Amino acid sequence: MTTAYDALVRRVRAGELGPDPRRRTVSVAFTTSQAVRHAGRAGGYRNEVLSLRLDEAVGSCAVEPGALRASALDDCVGADVATLLDHPLRAVRVAALDAYLMHATPHSRPAGGARPWPLPGGDSLLKSRARARAVTELLDLEPGRTVLVVGVVNSLLEQLRSRGLGYIPCDLKGGSTEWGEPIATDATAHLDRCDAILASGMTLGNDGFETLRAHAARHDKPLVMFAQTGSAVLPHFLGNGVTAVCAEPYPFFWLDGGPGFVYRYGGAR
Repeated sequence: MTTAYDALVRRVRAGELGPDPRRRTVSVAFTTSQAVRHAGRAGGYRNEVLSLRLDEAVGSCAVEPGALRASALDDCVGADVATLLDHPLRAVRVAALDAYLMHATPHSRPAGGARPWPLPGGDSLLKSRARARAVTELLDLEPGRTVLVVGVVNSLLEQLRSRGLGYIPCDLKGGSTEWGEPIATDATAHLDRCDAILASGMTLGNDGFETLRAHAARHDKPLVMFAQTGSAVLPHFLGNGVTAVCAEPYPFFWLDGGPGFVYRYGGAR
């Protein structure tokens, strides 16, 4: 079955969205590995992200910590985008697509419809909460509604709680939330129990995005994406199952204590 993601890749290959991907090469490939426990929080987490540099643009895809083989970086440098779109590792394919679209259709372009949203400087928890507000404000829901959260971030759950919204936390890692709630590992089992979906761009990297997008489109259900992975990819699905995107290109908020920006598309304003 051809997915919406496959259709987007075909358009890129055909040069419909920008320059010929066979003539655009990746100059730098790198990984960012991070462990965090915000001050005052009981638990922490780890992130690892593959990023590819294409001219002025950086595209990214999160991976499970330790899962990416070192030779993947060597595969990427000097390779053209078209070749990387066929790479056996999905993370490489997604990061290459993200880098290409960040180059061809950047968030800053006037016709793109992105609304820059400032993040203040400060400690990691302050910035996490600021980003969470930027994301959750894109959900136009009344108190009492239930949100399926795919990719658990406690600051996002905190914002939903403050608005009187219920949620079903889902993450492949499982575990429990800051408030001791169990985290489900199979989001698809809970799709029929929610009024809206709030999902991480990491679903592009673990192949879960299409299921969420198709369900949202079929049931006319709000789907809001918060994206470090595929931040330039996901806006291309607006109106095709995706209601809104909070896009966060590299460098991410947790890498720097200074002010920054995310870019919001669609959703409540």
